[in-house]
Amino acid sequence: MITTDIAIVGAGPVALFAIFEAGLLKLRCHLIDYLPQAGGQLSEIYPKKPIYDIPGYPTVLAQELVDNLLKQAEPFNPGFTLGERIESLDKRGEGDFVLSTNMGTQIHSKVVVIAGGLGCFEPRKPEVIGLERFENGKGVSYMVLDPEKYRGKKLVLAGGGDSALDWTIFLSEVAEEVTLIHRSESFRGAPDSVNKVMKLAEEGKINLLLNSNLTEVNGNGVLKTVKVQNLKTSEAQEIVADNLIPLFGLSPKLGPIENWGLNIDKNAIEVNTEDYSTNIPGVYAIGDINTYKNKLKLILCGFHEAALMSHSAYKYINPGVKYTMKYTTVNGVNAF
Repeated sequence: MITTDIAIVGAGPVALFAIFEAGLLKLRCHLIDYLPQAGGQLSEIYPKKPIYDIPGYPTVLAQELVDNLLKQAEPFNPGFTLGERIESLDKRGEGDFVLSTNMGTQIHSKVVVIAGGLGCFEPRKPEVIGLERFENGKGVSYMVLDPEKYRGKKLVLAGGGDSALDWTIFLSEVAEEVTLIHRSESFRGAPDSVNKVMKLAEEGKINLLLNSNLTEVNGNGVLKTVKVQNLKTSEAQEIVADNLIPLFGLSPKLGPIENWGLNIDKNAIEVNTEDYSTNIPGVYAIGDINTYKNKLKLILCGFHEAALMSHSAYKYINPGVKYTMKYTTVNGVNAF
């Protein structure tokens, strides 16, 4: 049996920063994640993807950010249960929660924080003839784990969001040839990334096919060609490709969290923006897994949510105890 002040479901970047914020208030955290390592999607899906919108870092690799967050959390001696999924949440009284995992581990805590990102997720796959024949190392991947795998290769990416844009920019300096396919003329990603991609196309450093759709993939055991159709002219062309990376996002599923009695809207947990508490007293939700008016699914917004949640959790655990916030610039970081 594990006992802690705050049990955090998830171990992504927002959960890791919550350790620090709670630690400043002398609250100990224990994190539980189904993935085998801390870092959430950053470590599991795109550890070497550059991130451009973390304050103070013009650019930082996803895994580097995770490593820094872990180092920042170290003084507060957090606990981790990794490779296990929380199956049930029981509230036995005020400040008495029991979380049980699929492996039988039980975590007793005074507060529960759900920071599970998108929950259980799997990639959205486009309807392309032959796609599944080239999965599992045969040329088609739905995420970039190691950019070096594509060095000197002919690479095709498809998509119009931030991931497709960011990886196109990054891999344009790695792969021999990069082609980005998008079904529209406009992108859903950050305007700055869009401008960079358009400039790369103008300079001839990438091939950009707009108003185009993937239709078919072919090869002899491994991927050799990708067929693309122009949606305006219906003209088709075949592109030689060593690798294809369709980046159409993830399909989120809440899993067991759906059955915990929380108010849920479109696969996300509704919260009060005063402190990111849920409809169950003592249970909070921060990061991509929560929803509220004007919600932005950005890591930096999750950091803000973690800070407000921690102060509310302190009051919940210590009712009636007055706390005066002290700035770390004055007081430093005092470990347990």
